[in-house]
Amino acid sequence: MHTVFVTGAAGFIGSNLIDRLLVDGISVVGWDNFCTGQERFLESAQKNPHFKLVRGDNLDLPALTAAMKGCDFVFHFAANADVRFGTEHPKKDLEQNTIATFNVLEAMRANGIKRIGFSSTGSCYGEAAVIPTPEAAPFPIQTSLYGASKIAGEGLISAYGEGFGFEGYIFRFVSILGERYTHGHVFDFYKQLVEHPGHLKVLGNGTQRKSYLYVQDCVDAILHVTRLGTAAAAKHRTQIYNLGTAEYVQVNDSIRFICGALRLQPEIRYTGGDRGWIGDNPFIFLDTKKIQDTGWKPKLSIEQGIVKTLRWLEANRWVYETRH
Repeated sequence: MHTVFVTGAAGFIGSNLIDRLLVDGISVVGWDNFCTGQERFLESAQKNPHFKLVRGDNLDLPALTAAMKGCDFVFHFAANADVRFGTEHPKKDLEQNTIATFNVLEAMRANGIKRIGFSSTGSCYGEAAVIPTPEAAPFPIQTSLYGASKIAGEGLISAYGEGFGFEGYIFRFVSILGERYTHGHVFDFYKQLVEHPGHLKVLGNGTQRKSYLYVQDCVDAILHVTRLGTAAAAKHRTQIYNLGTAEYVQVNDSIRFICGALRLQPEIRYTGGDRGWIGDNPFIFLDTKKIQDTGWKPKLSIEQGIVKTLRWLEANRWVYETRH
């Protein structure tokens, strides 16, 4: 890869990936509509002469096609990532995840670009019958509109691989943590504990079992397999990789890590039930043997990732003023 196009450039994972690509001497065109992306996440990138930022929306196919000209690889990370409130605006997942992915593929086709890395989700497994869940698990019943929209995007990418010779790298993440994280339980719990250190409201009963991955480990994995080029030799020119750690924790464990790091002992107030919202899978644990067999493994444990995230939030409280 020489010139890479990144959708969701000002987002959590996209901006961290861009910084790494630039360090490696790769030119980057960043694309973002700044619906949730933060321009401050691109401060370092914008000082680099090999980075160009284009403001635009994935639903604007002519503008997307024009911006992508001259690139040879696309990382498509832009998405609506709101699992919890998906049923309140179902059209948003269809437009920003599925139709947006179709537009990205069409823009690639118009520009003769045939390699794509895609941020999918472990949520696409629904409530999996096989745990830890491998990539080849039986096709699941969808339990969130987010997961359903991402599965549709995966299907489009693999069909373009078959029909147009595209090379697709699909990454099914667990929840990602780390610097520039602005969405999820550590974000919510820290916000609560700043506002009222004496008590913490927890959705569900705290026994939900989850897996998390530190963002730099995630970026390592993405760059590792795309550089290996494993999809080029795959039967249908598409490779799917689960990304996560070889462990999981209960929400109660995460609360313990956070409160320990903050030296707080709040009263925990559970809302009850085995899940916090529709589509909240009470047990997420992905089998990552496939990617580990390529030579990648995470460097940080879940606890280390949670504490790093917490320290970043402490030092960057401005993100709470920009995310509502």
